[in-house]
Amino acid sequence: MNKNRYLLCILLCGVLLYYGVPRLSPFSDGPEGIFSIAWVVFALMVVAGNLTALLYTPKKTKATKRSYNKVQKKKKIYNYQ
Repeated sequence: MNKNRYLLCILLCGVLLYYGVPRLSPFSDGPEGIFSIAWVVFALMVVAGNLTALLYTPKKTKATKRSYNKVQKKKKIYNYQ
């Protein structure tokens, strides 16, 4: 389930980059240029974080059937005085 969420976040960020980068002007002077560069850097950090999470999530181990010999049964101990 989490892998689907990571993939969805990567795709949505890719769409935002696709539509946003042509409209940004990182070579402008003043706050417009700073905002453009910061926006692209944050978007790339989002992609990198989700890609890292997608690639390095531990794989789920399949539940194996345990035999009764390996599993210790809990015994109730009664102390009568």
